[in-house]
Amino acid sequence: MTTATEKIPLADRISLKEKIGYSLGDAASNFYWKTFEFFLMIFYTDVFGISAAAVGTMLLVTRLADAVADPVMGAIADRTETRWGHFRPYVLWFALPLAVAGVLTFTTPHLSGGGKLVYAYITYSLLMFLYTAVNIPYTALMGVMTPNSLERTSIASIRFIGAFTAGVFVQYFTLKLVGFFGHGNNARGWQLTMVLYGILAVLMLALCFASTRERVTPPPQQKSDLKRDLRDLFTSRPWLVLVGVLLLVLAAFVIKG
Repeated sequence: MTTATEKIPLADRISLKEKIGYSLGDAASNFYWKTFEFFLMIFYTDVFGISAAAVGTMLLVTRLADAVADPVMGAIADRTETRWGHFRPYVLWFALPLAVAGVLTFTTPHLSGGGKLVYAYITYSLLMFLYTAVNIPYTALMGVMTPNSLERTSIASIRFIGAFTAGVFVQYFTLKLVGFFGHGNNARGWQLTMVLYGILAVLMLALCFASTRERVTPPPQQKSDLKRDLRDLFTSRPWLVLVGVLLLVLAAFVIKG
């Protein structure tokens, strides 16, 4: 009996080492995403010191900005030409800025209420922009590692193991780390916890960059047009349905949080 692996051409196969390396990128991203999902509201209201209504408005504004930033970032990455490929460089280039933005976002400044709100908008917006700059190219990277759909399925499976592991780590250890680093000073504890998460994320993203390769390239004669791409996207009924479902899923996560 022929196994699924044996059906994959040798040239299209990806080593387990590379698959694990790729999964580290999603694990790194979840140090931020799961922190947003479970603890951001708690931090801003109980430690940072702004109202839940102000936080909710800020999250709405940044999510609307993401709706524009995500496809724009995808278009930029797709048109990037380097010796390392289209998408891998962004995983490395923005790893450290993302870590710095994470620390700044979870730093409580000595400002008035209005000053804190402005600081929160600036730092959180910067953090989300840098998260997009890393995560959108990272997600696209899987599609150019191999042309084989079975191998891409295998890569995705291992990727989600990495994401799940990091998510469980964040849920279980974050508040314990805040208490450990803060010694009663929660503002200091959150700042140092994000320093730790930033260091771990940078190391994981660097390993993801170093261990992966882009093998699938478009034909040299293929030309792309951004206006045409966007027109095709926004007139695609399946894509619009998918966006609607995604908005409902994100709303469910936010309401649950």
